[in-house]
Amino acid sequence: MKTRHNNRRMDSLHADDPCTRGMNGPKQILMGVVLAAAAMVPYGTLAAGPAPVNLGSTAHFMILSGAAITSTGGGIINGDVGASPIAGSAIVLSPAQVNGTIYTVDATGPAGSVIAPALLTAAKGDLTTAYNDAAGRTPVPSGDYLNPNGGNIGSLNLGPGLYKFDATAYITGADVTLTGGADDVWIFQIGADLQVGSGIHVILAGGAQAKNIFWQVGTSAVIDTFAVFKGTILAAQAVTMKTSSTMEGRALAFTAGVTYNGQGSSLPSMPGTPRFTSISKTGTNLVTVTVVTTPNYLLTLQACPDLILTNWSPVASATPVASPWMYTDNTTTTTATQRYYRAYITY
Repeated sequence: MKTRHNNRRMDSLHADDPCTRGMNGPKQILMGVVLAAAAMVPYGTLAAGPAPVNLGSTAHFMILSGAAITSTGGGIINGDVGASPIAGSAIVLSPAQVNGTIYTVDATGPAGSVIAPALLTAAKGDLTTAYNDAAGRTPVPSGDYLNPNGGNIGSLNLGPGLYKFDATAYITGADVTLTGGADDVWIFQIGADLQVGSGIHVILAGGAQAKNIFWQVGTSAVIDTFAVFKGTILAAQAVTMKTSSTMEGRALAFTAGVTYNGQGSSLPSMPGTPRFTSISKTGTNLVTVTVVTTPNYLLTLQACPDLILTNWSPVASATPVASPWMYTDNTTTTTATQRYYRAYITY
């Protein structure tokens, strides 16, 4: 299993240090930094377009499917991979190809995969919720937002908003540009297929980000050869990435499979570094730790009595669904008078 870890905790604090108690010391410094950063945001700045789709526990999956995941020599996949309810043997990827975790429902998956049927069931449930959310957004698009350019948005420059296609949506003949700010959102409701032509690029301009682009596809999506795609695909059936195509986003296919022959792919955004907001002794051998983290990513908490690298040991491992995350450590210490903590995310 391959994992990538973000920067491991910059502020190791120990629970018995007077500086970590009450409202004194590092807690005030961290809060001050947060408040100062918030004050720099211009008053009245609002995101354009609809609210983003909440992906829940699917957020850390680059590929999630209901059937086989196949590849005939595709490039690196930067993100987790999973399939359910199909057996793990239907995931035909090499471990070296996945820069993340391969989750399976049984022990027949690729070497190093993690058996996690409950996690996959929850992710497929969140995929259903996200798909239905995107498909049900209102008000129903009209005018330029309904079947733009007859269903082929190649050559168009689209601002943020909710767009609807009654049948197949095409991006062919020329690139499409999505222009907007860093917090602006695009949702594309597609009644049938999504077809992206060979060599076509989805271009982001003005600070637009792939994490805020959602393609709800009523049947299947096909990204043709050498195409450059941006955004999360929520497909009722299958997703196909052909030779030398790339994706910054997610290929989430509910009932059918994912064919991955792309040159490379990555999640549209990586989780932020976990940040401690408080560490306090709440009783004999009881320390309560509060961490601001990215929801739906695996968080590991470790402790150490002396900051010696070899003495760090795991305390807890969890996948919080909300932030901040709070944990009470009741580990008995016999000789140490202090305890340091650090946390990191695995993705």
